Amino acid sequence: MTRRQILQAAGSTAAWLSVQSASAQVVGQFRNLGGAPAGFPMASRAARSGNTPFDFVEHCHNLGFGVVETRLDLTNPDAIKQFRQRIEAFHMRAILDVPLPRDESAVAAFDTAIKGAKDAGVRSLHTAMTQRRYEQFDALEAFKTDFERCQKTIALAEPVLRKYRLPLGIENHKGWRAAEQAAWMKRLGSEWVGVHLDFGNNVSLCEDPAETMRILQPYTISCHIKDMAVEPYEDGFLLSEVPLGEGFLDIKGMVASLKKKDPNMPFDLEMITRDPLKIPIFTDKYWATFDDTYSPLPGRDLARIFQIVRNNHPKSPLPRTTGMSMEAQLKLENENISKSINYARQYLDL
Repeated sequence: MTRRQILQAAGSTAAWLSVQSASAQVVGQFRNLGGAPAGFPMASRAARSGNTPFDFVEHCHNLGFGVVETRLDLTNPDAIKQFRQRIEAFHMRAILDVPLPRDESAVAAFDTAIKGAKDAGVRSLHTAMTQRRYEQFDALEAFKTDFERCQKTIALAEPVLRKYRLPLGIENHKGWRAAEQAAWMKRLGSEWVGVHLDFGNNVSLCEDPAETMRILQPYTISCHIKDMAVEPYEDGFLLSEVPLGEGFLDIKGMVASLKKKDPNMPFDLEMITRDPLKIPIFTDKYWATFDDTYSPLPGRDLARIFQIVRNNHPKSPLPRTTGMSMEAQLKLENENISKSINYARQYLDL
């Protein structure tokens, strides 16, 4: 892109935000709908490319969100104080992404960070501890070793979370099937460690989203709300985030069920505009981390995914960004987010 195109893209972001802000002031702010950073990469990139600071808290406020998931320098007292002042001035709640202690030597630094998060007035914490399981590992033993690492990390973190009474939501981030994560949460038995439920991630592990939610709901403290679309390809199926209401998830039912559990449950919108993810269920590597005892994947679940892919043709072509200009990507991202916000206003009472 030329410098002029970059500045035009950044300018279009500012103009779009201005329109959304005005709309929010007229309609009223959401209380429980928020924004997750992964859903807004082009807005962030366009602002940086135009040498404009990207303030994600203000971005979410301008969209009318009542929640923001973000990061903060928890070693900087001034930043902590200013963050709390802004969140309170915007009448928002915050969820912070935090680094976890890798070993006992890191627990003291984690304690300092969690104290900072408490001082910042955040509602809860979020972490995503895994990559895509079917891409990361070639053998069951490697998966088991990584899962044990995650459990040891949380065992180190839990006493600190309990000390400051600040809950942590662990995202189902395409690393564990719901039953594996739920069994872990049950073994841990801590009110300060739960699940940050992503509505669509476990489709990649051959789970019906309704079943994922049924299993993880008892431990869920916060969410990534999204809708999903699927279509077949030669090695399995493609999986894409799509605007709320345009995919195959029962968004209304899932939201209603979670609100019944907790009327103040935060739902962070994570409408990621990108190429479809390839879920290669017809390859040997996909199955390398599953077995019948330690980590089963029942045939009935595979059959259910086949049924979902067969019966839920996309309502429109799956989003694709490869080959698009930065300006076109930003436009598509904005459109998808706007559609999702409009759907939430009309149908979700958040």
